[in-house]
Amino acid sequence: MNYKILWADDEIDLLRPHILFLNQKGYDIEAVNSGADALEKIDHESFDLVFLDENMPGMTGLETLNYIKSTHPNLPVVMITKSEEEQIMEEAIGAKIADYLIKPLNPNQILLSVKKILDNKRIISEKTNQGYMQDFRRLSMDVQDIYEPKGWADLYKKLVYWELQLNNADDKSMQEVFTTQKAEANRQFCDFVEENYEDWLDAGDEAPLMSHQLLESKVFPLLKSEKPVFLIVIDNLRYDQWEEIEPEIADIFNVVEKDSYYSILPTTTAYARNSLFAGMLPIDIASKYPQYWSGEDEEGSKNNFEKELLEVNLKRKKLQGKFSYHKIIKASEGKQLVENFNNLLVNQLNAVVFNFVDMLSHARTDVAMIRELAPDESAYRSLTRSWFAHSSLFDFLKLIAQQDAKVMITTDHGTIRVRKPSKIVGDRNTNTNLRYKQGKNLAFQQSDVFSSRRPEDLGLPKVNVSTSFAFARDDFFFAYPNNFNYYVNYYNDTFQHGGVSLEEMIIPFVILEPK
Repeated sequence: MNYKILWADDEIDLLRPHILFLNQKGYDIEAVNSGADALEKIDHESFDLVFLDENMPGMTGLETLNYIKSTHPNLPVVMITKSEEEQIMEEAIGAKIADYLIKPLNPNQILLSVKKILDNKRIISEKTNQGYMQDFRRLSMDVQDIYEPKGWADLYKKLVYWELQLNNADDKSMQEVFTTQKAEANRQFCDFVEENYEDWLDAGDEAPLMSHQLLESKVFPLLKSEKPVFLIVIDNLRYDQWEEIEPEIADIFNVVEKDSYYSILPTTTAYARNSLFAGMLPIDIASKYPQYWSGEDEEGSKNNFEKELLEVNLKRKKLQGKFSYHKIIKASEGKQLVENFNNLLVNQLNAVVFNFVDMLSHARTDVAMIRELAPDESAYRSLTRSWFAHSSLFDFLKLIAQQDAKVMITTDHGTIRVRKPSKIVGDRNTNTNLRYKQGKNLAFQQSDVFSSRRPEDLGLPKVNVSTSFAFARDDFFFAYPNNFNYYVNYYNDTFQHGGVSLEEMIIPFVILEPK
């Protein structure tokens, strides 16, 4: 691409060697010797970049800069000056300059500035694709050779890294290659989970950190200090979504620890989040605290007793400090939480559940406009970041950042974009979730699922003797033979959870401290 640059300097004749150097590099330079001439040119011609001397007679560089930004706010300007005064630098930065160079100039210094501004995206895109291609073979080998949970978690984080990098590259030529590699990783991961999941529940040396162990392992140790602790659970938040929103808080928090843990199966709120707060597997909650457990055969919400489950968990661990629990579903509830923030500082632990991301995934299924706003993974992440930046959660975190406090942000499970329907048959009491089924006499395509006829081996209660579970693998979703085409057309390419995949099971937790 042939870029056109305007260079304004009252000593422009002295800069001819630099202009010739840029001409040789393929850049077209238009030279003027005053701010007024620069504005005349900009008003009648199109430029990709402006070099602007700060100390010109008549209209100064800063005055010219302010006019340019008022009429052409997206035109990048590089301020060039002999002065190193801090005030001038701050004024130029405040006017949103693209770069700041100090005389005497050298050719490579100028070229670096030009490339950084004009060729930045192209260079990053090329280097990103090259980097992924160099890593492709190693990642493919890793997929075949991982035999422990941490290895899969590390691999998934690498895949998330490359997914975000490739998404930001202008050249999308490697996108299809990456999609294929990630799909293969998910297939292998599902095999790994099917072979090892039961053993993990015995808490052996090879078991990963799981839902029912997270609070005891990562949150309760924070309560030993005198600082208030805030546990924030963002329902249905994937690791890539956390990576998308983390930069929003980088100015106010230090990341003390960032890692992942494994959601239990089914990867749904009714099981994974109850387990997280209770510090127990669902089968133990149902047997020890039946008043707090709602089975699949019962009507209504399955998460009405999270506060009570957290309370029994704290008592079981002999943690007697004051705590609070809040579930934020409506914007008004988030606003009230922020308004009453000071009342929370007397508590040793404050647990807050934010349900927006889960609501977003369901709305994308049911509301055509939301599906248009988030047609793919990238847009889904972007929508999450936009919500976070304007949310009561962010306002809440800003208030915490002003205190001497500890914060843990986590989730209960992730979600996956489903693409492949799988037929299943069950009786009328079978649950409606698209990624897992619980019921009697389930019939399904075995290769599409991880199944168990002994739910107790998976830490799950069963309604009756013949109850079994079927979990959809990678990006399958269940559809009944009756109205099969309707189900497929309606639910294909939606975000669902409840099954076995990297996105649903390997999920983030982050411990933060205010800066």
